[in-house]
Amino acid sequence: MESLYLADQEKGNDLKVSANNASTESIQDGDIHYSVTEGSNSGTATYQDARGAPVEVQSPLGYSVNSWFDLPCGYSNRDPHDSGLNLSRSRVGYLLSQSTLSVYMELASYFPSRSGSDVVYLEQAYPKPQYFFPTVFAIKHVVFSFGSSNAIVFAEYMFGLAGASYTDWQLKAVAVAGYTLALIVVGLSTKWSLRIVLAFGISIAGLVVLGGHTRVSDPFVNWRHPWLGTSEASAYGASNAMVKIIFSKQNPTKTLRWSAPASLLIVTVLYILVNVAYFSAASRQEVLDSKQIAAAIFFERVFGTNGASRALNVLICISAFGNLIAVMINISRMLRETGRQGVLPWARFWTSTKPFGTPLGPYFFQWVITLIMILAPPAGDAFNFVVDLAVYPGNVFLFLLVIGVVIIRKRRSRVGLPRPEYRAWWIAIIFATLTNLYMLIAPWYPPNGGADGGDVSFWYGTYMVVGIALLVLCGVYYYFWIKFLPKYKGYELRQTVIQFENNSIGHKLVKVPKDEVARWDREHDAAGNLRQRPWIP
Repeated sequence: MESLYLADQEKGNDLKVSANNASTESIQDGDIHYSVTEGSNSGTATYQDARGAPVEVQSPLGYSVNSWFDLPCGYSNRDPHDSGLNLSRSRVGYLLSQSTLSVYMELASYFPSRSGSDVVYLEQAYPKPQYFFPTVFAIKHVVFSFGSSNAIVFAEYMFGLAGASYTDWQLKAVAVAGYTLALIVVGLSTKWSLRIVLAFGISIAGLVVLGGHTRVSDPFVNWRHPWLGTSEASAYGASNAMVKIIFSKQNPTKTLRWSAPASLLIVTVLYILVNVAYFSAASRQEVLDSKQIAAAIFFERVFGTNGASRALNVLICISAFGNLIAVMINISRMLRETGRQGVLPWARFWTSTKPFGTPLGPYFFQWVITLIMILAPPAGDAFNFVVDLAVYPGNVFLFLLVIGVVIIRKRRSRVGLPRPEYRAWWIAIIFATLTNLYMLIAPWYPPNGGADGGDVSFWYGTYMVVGIALLVLCGVYYYFWIKFLPKYKGYELRQTVIQFENNSIGHKLVKVPKDEVARWDREHDAAGNLRQRPWIP
């Protein structure tokens, strides 16, 4: 049988078991051992549960992030054409987003040298049962890492730009082409992909419309009855996607303390102005009756049907493509971090940044699963259901993450660890907790159309039940892999630190026979680093 321990060392020169590169300082709280490592991007040391993915002292992804933020404020309602509801929810959504952002900011200040956002914070907030949250979250995130919706939207905008009709397969072909182009961009260079996102800005024409210097005959038509058609709404809030790539930024906490809230405020103002532009350019009924995308109607009403109107639609296509790139970068960091935790097979595939300094493995996986999601499900119920399926498990993890900041805060206080550079106000934590609790309860309330009134023709709550069932199945898999098999086959799981090219490091779970466990523990620290010498069976 292949050596269960350091066989990785024999598989290639670019993969080796790492010597102990953590600080010699060791802090213990019961059975939790804290490793202390200072990344080169921050003067603040990272104190973390040693069983978590090891800190990479020098980021293999580089330090190409400057003042770029992706702060998505996602809003949804049954009738998106109600001016009163849209502008009211944008203000409420801003408060919800700021409270959630403050939670992410505190978590990021605890672990300034870790990228991956939710992956890291859940790992550190809930270390018991060991490997449970990394395993469940990894499965969920791998399964739902597709970006098919964004790709389809990009394709629709492209056809809208051309003013051409399309079949389902033509739409899918353009979506695949757009996503493939985005893959090439992010795969070749993180720096240039971020520069592309920075270059794709937002055009604000709402003030021009309201000023009356356009072809819009009645810009105030939607404001005379602003609540017409209002039925229900929900705010998804916002998460600071910057924390997913925080290790690629120098002095992240100091920079984000003021720039992140300011960026969210700017995004909210732009969101309101864009809505003002849309609602002033076309009436609610015109948007409902038209087969065009809202942006195309907007440019047609403002600038007429001439070439200028057609050319300005390019802005929308550029924005959609920039969104593809931004989302791919964020998801890739989370996938890479789950791979570094050791709970996924093929550690090199997920962790390596060779040859371009980018995580090609996670990018390629996203591309494959997105293509499957674009090409396999037929348009309609099947596609909508699969896309909806990722929502409820994501809400569960977000609720646990907000609770997790309180757990981490109290645990660190008990041990006497240094205070973080940023602490969220208690009112913000409470508000974020209640908001995310609402997001777990509200979807169960029937829509106005009744049990079959959702975006699918069957029971509206099916995606939630199936989502919960998937989480339960993840738990069953965890018990079988982590608990049952080791007990049945007479071994215990331990982790070792493996190092790849470009300073990439991660964990690998290995099977240690029970009669060798004591020796293994003497040879390795809690993080899995070798204390003295390689293990020689």
